[in-house]
Parts: sequence; C-alpha cells; structure tokens
Amino acid sequence: MEKKNGHTMTDSVSTDDILEKNGKKKTSCKDKLMRFLNRNMLVIMTVSGVLVGVGLGMMVRNMNLTRAQMTYFAFPGEMLLRMLKMIILPLVVCSLISGAASLDTRSLGKLGGIAVSYFLVTTLIASGIGVSLAFIIKPGVGAGALNTNNLGLESVNTNKETTDSFLDLARNLFPANLVAAAFRSYATDYKMVAVGNDTNGTILYQKVPVGTEPDGMNILGLVLFAMVFGVALRKLGEEGEELIRFFNAFNEATMVLVSWIMWYVPFGIMFLVGSKIVEMEDVVLLVTSLGKYIFASRTHINKHEQTSVIWLSSKSLHFCEPRVT
Repeated sequence: MEKKNGHTMTDSVSTDDILEKNGKKKTSCKDKLMRFLNRNMLVIMTVSGVLVGVGLGMMVRNMNLTRAQMTYFAFPGEMLLRMLKMIILPLVVCSLISGAASLDTRSLGKLGGIAVSYFLVTTLIASGIGVSLAFIIKPGVGAGALNTNNLGLESVNTNKETTDSFLDLARNLFPANLVAAAFRSYATDYKMVAVGNDTNGTILYQKVPVGTEPDGMNILGLVLFAMVFGVALRKLGEEGEELIRFFNAFNEATMVLVSWIMWYVPFGIMFLVGSKIVEMEDVVLLVTSLGKYIFASRTHINKHEQTSVIWLSSKSLHFCEPRVT
C-alpha cells in the first residue's frame, strides 16, 4: 500500500497477485476436466459405442439384410469376443500362479478355511436372494420368443441328472490332460442301451451316462492347478524364484495386452450391439426382458455385497469387499 495526494493507492503487485490467482483457478478447473476425461475416456467411449450401436442397429434393421450380410456386419464384434477369449487363459493362469506364489504358506491353511467358509455363507445367502427375486420379478416371462436360431442350426436339449452334474464338477476340477483342459471340458451325455425284452416282447432301454469332451475351456481345472502350482513354487524356496519371476513377468505382459484390447472395446461393442439388434425380431421385447434381468441381477449383487460386508465386519476380518460378476 502507498499514499499519493492524500489517498491510499493499491499496490500494483497485489493486483497482479489477484489476476494470477484467478488464472490459476481457471487453469485448475481446466486441468481437472482434462484429468477426468483422461481417467474415464475408455468408459465414455464404451458407453458411446453402446449408444451408437443401438442407433446403428435400428438403422440397419430397415435394410433387410441377408444372413450372409448380417454375418459380415457382426464381424468387428466377433473379433472383440475372440480377442477376449484369447486372453483368458494366460490372464487367469499367470495371475493365479503369481498370487498363490506370493502367499505365506504358514498362514495359507487358516486363510483358506476362512475364505471357503466366507464364500459358502455369502453364496448361500446370495442364492436365496436370487431365487426370491426371480419369483418376484420373473425376468424370463415372455422372453422365450427371443430364442431364435437365425443360422438354422439344430438345437439339442439334454436333461442332465443332478448326480452327474456334481460328478462332472469334480471331474473338471482334476482334468486328465492339462493341455486339453485349455480348450475342452468334461460333460456327461446319455445313450439309450437295449437291456432286454419285457413279457410283451417290447425292447427295454436303459439310459447310460457316457463321458464326452465338448469344446470349451475347463476353467475350473486350470484355476485349481494354477493355485496348487503356485503354492508348490513357493515351497521350493530359492529354486522356484526364477519360475515365479517368469510368471510375474508373463502376468505383467498379459495385463499390457489387456489394456491394448480394451481400447478396441468401444468399436467392437458398437457392432456387437448393432448386430444383435438387427438379428432380433422384437426389439421392444428384447429391451424389456433385458431391463428386468439387469434390475434383478443388479439388486441381487448389491444385496450380496451388503451381506458380505456385514458378515465380515462381525468377524472383524480385513478382507476387501468382493465384486460379483
């Protein structure tokens, strides 16, 4: 502050400070906006891809495409699904081996028992909530018309016995061929075998379970093997450190590939959503059924997460809140 002609004058430096502060505020708001866009660019692009895909699908529906043209239109979306399936095997195996190898084997038994008990309790509660919501909301009512077979392929309906379902679960946990588990799983099929004739001469048939190996990754067997293999590497000590570092590096490289694939997701999902809308005969029924399903599943997930947090808090355990998919 300085005096001039009996009046108090504001120093020019203070005015410059005010202007500088205002400039900083404007710059900070702009920086915050840019940081927000940088952090959420992928999410914004994905949501935009879904919206554009819906509009594109509604436009293409009026063009009356042939089946071959529908296949070509869905090609970018098919490539997205193929890339995601391609990355599942190295992502799951390497991440589980690295995670299991980093655990302390002395506390593994106690931690495993607590984790198994926790998941059994929360899964039982979540199953009850899911069944209740299914009876209340009935998301599948009227959706039978959506099960169209545009490619004209034959559909096979097999009513599997409950016992065979549990036995298949145990068989898939211990695959006979670890390499084949990467692209095949075990499933029980049935054949009708003649066992004789009755008193009227009619041939009697008996349903006999037969093991088959349909195409599809045996994820259960791979997960169990990866976890046990990681614990075994940890038990080796210094001899297993080199292999542990190899899987850690493999896991990091896989995550880089995943980040690259994620930038293709907005483009691929645009054509994936658009192609599905083109294939569907009744879009209103599709949106209605899908909305009821999302509401039921989302409510089910939220209730499951809340129950998990309450149960863990009562036991005073410091686990992260699970994310159900």
